[in-house]
Parts: sequence; C-alpha cells; structure tokens
Amino acid sequence: MVSRLKRFLIGKPMKSTHLEDEKLSKLKALAVLSSDALSSVAYGTEQILLVLITLGFAAIWFSIPISIAVLGLLLILILSYRQTIFSYPSGGGAYIVAKDNLGTASGLVAGGSLLVDYILTVAVSSSAGTDAITSAFPSLHDYRVPIALIVIALLTILNLRGTTESASVLAYPVYLFVAAVFVLIVAGGVKLMVEGVHASIPEWGSAVNNISLFILLKAFSSGCSALTGVEAVSNAIPNFKKPAEKNAAMTLVMMGIILGVMFLGISLLAYGFGIAPNEKETVVSQIANATFGRGVIYYAIQAVTALILFLAANTAYSAFPLLAFMLAKDKFMPHMFKVRGDRLGFSNGIIMLGVLSALLIILFHGDTENLIPLYAVGVFIPFTLSQLGMMIRWLKVKPAGWPVKLAINTIGMLTTLTITLIFIFTKFSQVWMVFVFLPIVIFGFFRIQRHYMNIADQLRIDIDEEKPHIKGSTIVIPVAGITRVVLHSISYAKSLTDNVAAVYVGFDEEEIRRMEEKWEQWNPGVRLIVLRSRYRSVMRPLIKFIDTVEWKTAETDHITILIPQFITKHWWQNLLHNQTSLLIRAYLYNQKDIVIATVPFHLNR
Repeated sequence: MVSRLKRFLIGKPMKSTHLEDEKLSKLKALAVLSSDALSSVAYGTEQILLVLITLGFAAIWFSIPISIAVLGLLLILILSYRQTIFSYPSGGGAYIVAKDNLGTASGLVAGGSLLVDYILTVAVSSSAGTDAITSAFPSLHDYRVPIALIVIALLTILNLRGTTESASVLAYPVYLFVAAVFVLIVAGGVKLMVEGVHASIPEWGSAVNNISLFILLKAFSSGCSALTGVEAVSNAIPNFKKPAEKNAAMTLVMMGIILGVMFLGISLLAYGFGIAPNEKETVVSQIANATFGRGVIYYAIQAVTALILFLAANTAYSAFPLLAFMLAKDKFMPHMFKVRGDRLGFSNGIIMLGVLSALLIILFHGDTENLIPLYAVGVFIPFTLSQLGMMIRWLKVKPAGWPVKLAINTIGMLTTLTITLIFIFTKFSQVWMVFVFLPIVIFGFFRIQRHYMNIADQLRIDIDEEKPHIKGSTIVIPVAGITRVVLHSISYAKSLTDNVAAVYVGFDEEEIRRMEEKWEQWNPGVRLIVLRSRYRSVMRPLIKFIDTVEWKTAETDHITILIPQFITKHWWQNLLHNQTSLLIRAYLYNQKDIVIATVPFHLNR
C-alpha cells in the first residue's frame, strides 16, 4: 500500500545512468533557480514603502532613488557571482568560496546562513503567495496556514519527482508571471502618460519632515530583500547541461536583466499611482486595480502573482539539497543528505526542507512578514563572505585581468557588508535571532564532523599488520518454553557449532521443575541452563549470565546471542504479545560488543 502510494506520488525509480538527462537547459534553469529572485518583485517595492510611509505620504517619492540604488547593488552582485561561476564551476557558491579562501569556519558561517535562508525562503514565499490570494479573496484570510501548508506539500512532492519534471511544470507559471508583470508595467505606464500621475502624489524632491539618513538606509536595506535568491545559480552549477558554467553565467545575466526591469517598473508605477502600503492589499494588487480595475485581467495578474510567490520556494528546493550534499560530503551534515532518491534528486534534503519550513509556517501562524529581515540577513552574510573570498583568491592566484576582477569583488564586498550592517543596526529587534541561532548551527556542524572523525579513527585498521583473528563460537539462546520457534533456532545454532546453550529464566520452583522435566523429555541435544529470578525480571538474570559467559570465553570464542522470535501475520497482533526479545536485543545492541542475531519464524494465521 505504502509502496503503491509512493510510486503514484513520485513516479517509478530512475536508473543512475539517466542522471545526465536530469540536467537543466538555460530556460528551464531560469524558471527553477530564478523564481525566488523574480518573485521578490511582488514585495520588494512594498518593503521600501512600509518604511517610508512612517514619515507620512509625502516621503514615498524617495522610493524611486532607493529602487535605483537597489538596482546598482543588483548589478554588482550579478558581475560578482558571474566571476564566481567561472572560478568554481563545481558549484557550492558562497560556502565553497569562503571555505576555500577564508577557512572552514567562514565557509560554515556562509553555508549555515544559506541553509537557514532557504528554509525561510519556503516559509516566506508560501506566506506571501497566500497573502496575494487573500488580497483578491478576503474571505480566505482565516485559512492562510492550511493554504501555505498544502502548497509546501505539493512543492515537496513535485521536487521529489525529479529536477527535469519539476522544471517542466514550473517553467510555464514563471514565464507567465514575467509576461503578466511586463503587461502591467506597459499598460500602467501608458495609463499614466495618458491620464497623468495621481493628483495627490508628492512632488519629486519635495521636503519631508523628520527625514534622516537612518530612515533612508533602513528603507534601502528593506528593498534589498528583493535581491534574495541571486546566489542560487552559482550554488547549483552541477544541475546545468554542459557547458555548465557558461549556461549558468548566461542564466544569471538573464535573471538580472528581467529582475531589474520588473523591479524598477513596479516602483515607478507605485509612485505614479500614489500607492501606499495597505495591510489587507498588496502593492501589486493596488497597481493592477488602478490599471485595469477589478476585472478579468486584475484577477489573472493576482493569480499568477500568487503562483510565482508560491513557486519562489522552488529555488530553495533546488539549492538546499545540493548545499546539504556538499556539507555532508565534507562531514558537516549527516551522510543521509548525500544519498540520491528514486528520481535521482537528493530526496532527504528535499523532505527536510519541506518539514522545517512547514513548522515555521505553523509557529508563526502564516504571518512571516517579521521573518523577511531575518531572511535577507541570511543572504547578505554569505554575499559578503563570498565577495571577500573572491578578493583573496584574486590576490593569491592573480590570473589575467585580475585587478578588474578584484575591483568588482571589492565593491561588492563593501556594498554587501554595508547592507548587512544596516540590517543589523536598523532592524536588530527582528534579526537578533541570527546571532543566537547561527552559532548553534555552526556548533552542530563541528560536532557532526568530530563524530565522523572519531568513528573513522576507531574503525581504521592497518591493512599490512591487522588480520582477522579466528576464534571458536559460543551461542546462547534465551528460551521461554519449548515451541517450534525454539526448535527452529536450535536447529540453526547447531548447524554453526556444537557449543550451544539454552537459557531459561523462571519465577517459581514449580514452573522451573516442569520446564526441566519437559526439556529432559524432549532432549534436543542442547543443555538447558535455568536462572531463578526473585524479582520477576527476565532481563537482570539473563544479562548477568551473559556477562559471566563473556568474561569466561571472550578470549577464545565469538559470543552470539541467538534470539528466537515469531512474526505475526498482521501488525496489530504484535500488541497482543510481550516484546521481551526486542528489549533483550535493544539492551545488548547498546551495551555489548557481541553478536546479536534473531531467528524469525513467520506465523501464517
């Protein structure tokens, strides 16, 4: 039943030889890896206006120069990450760059920040998509959490089906959103040129009371949330068709151009129509309403906006498993993240991302607006470390044209460092969790690595000196009576060695006498050792006996505890029986360096 459901949801297993077929073309990669960055158009301008509106409506004209400054930062990031792609074509982005040039600790800070950011990406994107739906249909506001959880479940299943299949599905809504936004920008621009700007909008350059550099920097840093997801292409280079680095670089440039045009266009329309942020209606919804009214086109734009906001999470589904794989390969995360699933994706990473983001949605009741600054800081820390790492690389390697490359990365590092500090100082009350949670994540990375290193040290042998030591064998069989299960176990034990002992734990003398008489009558060729238990415990006398056997024979014999166990036909029937064999096996497994084996006997009714 479970297997059939799994096959229905994620499809039939794929051969490892088909891995190359799962690589992405530029157009599919643009849809999968740019959905996060492109979707930020839906809330980037709004984040700027939310800060400016605190000074009054007259301050909204500042949104235009701030938007242009954000585009300048976007240009720097595109140029910087394009250099990273060609320098590190194996992928890994900020984690690999920082680890290679700045040291392991810096690499883990970058990698840990990105992992947390990808979890936040899914949570924030799902919530933002839900907000777009509730803007159009306010009656659904109370169902925000279930809607977001359903979307996360669908995206998780879609990505478990494989990279190519998910890309084929996601390409249509992503490009539909791009087309819809361009239609909105053109139609809105034409309407403003024909009818003029909104009468109440403040004049460009007009004075604003209480304006300060602090407020402008805060608005700028909020607008920089539109740049989250830019690094995803450099993280996922191995997912591209060959030549991977050239295709990745072209995809990055295309994403930058599309994102820049759409972001500036939305900012200009918001100013032209005199849009102010509204708790119950998004800025994009207000622009669409002002341009087309609440007709078919309005609802179509809202639908594709909601869809792209939901699908923005898919960037994280592409990048998180690959980054987790690289960290696991370096022994900083569990090895399970290195395993490819039935459909050749890193399914454990996909499932973990879905579960953790769903928990965030539940904990914050679908209201993740306060997570956006945290989400942005999680990106700008790796941005800064990546730029600094590339600066060190150019100074060490000094390839042709390195001064220009160094200048680009230096400007990028100083800019992203400034943004990070602005976030910290202007929104400390919202981002302080980074300074608590990130060290815990880094500590976890080092603990995991130490565990793997300790295991390697203890399991490693000298193949020139150490050879298998041949010893005899002693088998101990715990028995509760004379049954077919015990017969089956004794037959197997005697096929291995003649040194077999059956152990019976009795609670009263009459019971012990009957067992000894019955055993003598049966005479299976194996001696019965009776242990008396004064406190009605099977475990205590049995463990004490095993300790004695181990002490006497450990040097000469391998000790095997052979546990007879019958397997019921139906799972619920297990509830009707004592599970002493499970307790014995669990205790010995965790306490003893001896062989523990189970001889199953399957019941058929």
